[in-house]
Amino acid sequence: MEPETSQILIALALTLFAGLATGIGSLIAFLAKRTNTGFLSVSLGFSAGVMIYISFMELIPGAVKILAEWQVVVSFFAGIALIAVIDFLIPKDENPHEMHLAEDMNKNKHLKRMGVMTALGIAIHNFPEGIAVFMAGMNSLDVAIPIALAIAIHNIPEGVAVSVPIYYATGSRRKAFWYSFLSGLAEPLGALVAILILFRFWSPLLEGVVMTAVSGIMVYISIDELLPGAERFGKHHLSILGFIGGMAVMALSLLLI
Repeated sequence: MEPETSQILIALALTLFAGLATGIGSLIAFLAKRTNTGFLSVSLGFSAGVMIYISFMELIPGAVKILAEWQVVVSFFAGIALIAVIDFLIPKDENPHEMHLAEDMNKNKHLKRMGVMTALGIAIHNFPEGIAVFMAGMNSLDVAIPIALAIAIHNIPEGVAVSVPIYYATGSRRKAFWYSFLSGLAEPLGALVAILILFRFWSPLLEGVVMTAVSGIMVYISIDELLPGAERFGKHHLSILGFIGGMAVMALSLLLI
């Protein structure tokens, strides 16, 4: 059974919202003289808590009802492998998963190349994330909305990471903003690829495989990027409180729905 057009449009809108949060990061970089590390630490920890809780308590249990146990395991680690390969192919200094404070970037000697490569790196990372948000939207809006919010929060520091070096390399706030803003468009592009390719073979089996792979992607992002970033930007307990808070809010929202 093919999904309804309204369902596709809503899922696409959620993906667009999550991707364009990089533009928010760009604006924050220009408006704030220093990074609010405490707030950023709690926010990143919160996002990790949301994504990990949803992965293990909602998406994977749902997939178990459709797939064999070995299919769930293979799909989960296939999602991890996909995002890990993308991560390792991007040089460390230009990898958006290697977070930097906005004020630290002012001292970089290779700002132009760093900014362009970071924008490219974010675009590459956002592509599978766009598929993740979109497929969550196709499965359940109750799950997709918090996933989209979590991805959007984690895209904000990525927007800072690309806009600051571009600004200091070119002296143009406009160029810095648009580089950051456009790099986020890779997420809705990922959603469009899902529409054009995956829907041709849409079935409950494919839905289960994709959602389990999405779980793997989100767990990897949380462990590789969000939690280390939360630790770096703030005190240990702030990141842990944010993480537990994300899981608690997600659990409560699912119980009340």
